[in-house]
Amino acid sequence: MALRGAPPGAPVNYDPYAFEPFAVTVDLAVLTVRGGALHVLLIRRGQEPYAGAWALPGGFVLPRESAETAARRELAEETGLPAALVDALHLEQLRTYSEPDRDPRMRVVSVAFTALVPDMPEPAEEGGGDADRARWVPVGEASDLAFDHGLILADARQRVGSKLEYTCLATAFCPPEFTLGELQAVYETVWDTSLDRPNFRRKVLATPGFVQAVPGAARLTGGRGKPAALYRAGPATTLHPPLLRPSEGPTQ
Repeated sequence: MALRGAPPGAPVNYDPYAFEPFAVTVDLAVLTVRGGALHVLLIRRGQEPYAGAWALPGGFVLPRESAETAARRELAEETGLPAALVDALHLEQLRTYSEPDRDPRMRVVSVAFTALVPDMPEPAEEGGGDADRARWVPVGEASDLAFDHGLILADARQRVGSKLEYTCLATAFCPPEFTLGELQAVYETVWDTSLDRPNFRRKVLATPGFVQAVPGAARLTGGRGKPAALYRAGPATTLHPPLLRPSEGPTQ
């Protein structure tokens, strides 16, 4: 029979204590566009380690739950966001972070998730679990995060930037009817770069199903120019060809 402490069905003489134990956690980089700037949802830690420091929401995976289930549970607990909203979020697994000394308490391996979502509400003023507060923070101001969360956030931003290259996600951050300038602003916000307006317009309109013109509709956008044409999201979900971000500096 299996040794004491071994799970049901374990091989004979299997010793679950032969290996040093370690914990599994989840961390979430939830991003949105607010007021023309890319924001990340952060919590302020109410306990050691890093008490008082800002961090990504997350926590320990319980013995009988999956990493994704733990991620949704921790996000709801620590931010006070409605459970129905958290359950409906499309979470994308980012990567696993497993450096031996990333947590001062013990060996901890973290499964990180990311999401770029529009129309996110304010979190609760008082956090729950390990958090004593939660708030949206501009990504450019999210520095000195606890643990290795700065690295996770940087990786998440790179991932969501790539999603804008290959999917139609950017239209979700625009009004139902939008100008191409408003769509361009979403790309510039997430990519943190400036784009050439005529080149961007040409690429968007040449991509099948990306946007659809609203017949006869236009909007004044400031200045003395003529009103800008309005568009709505098209039927496509992926971009063919992709709308690639510039490799360095402003686009041509």
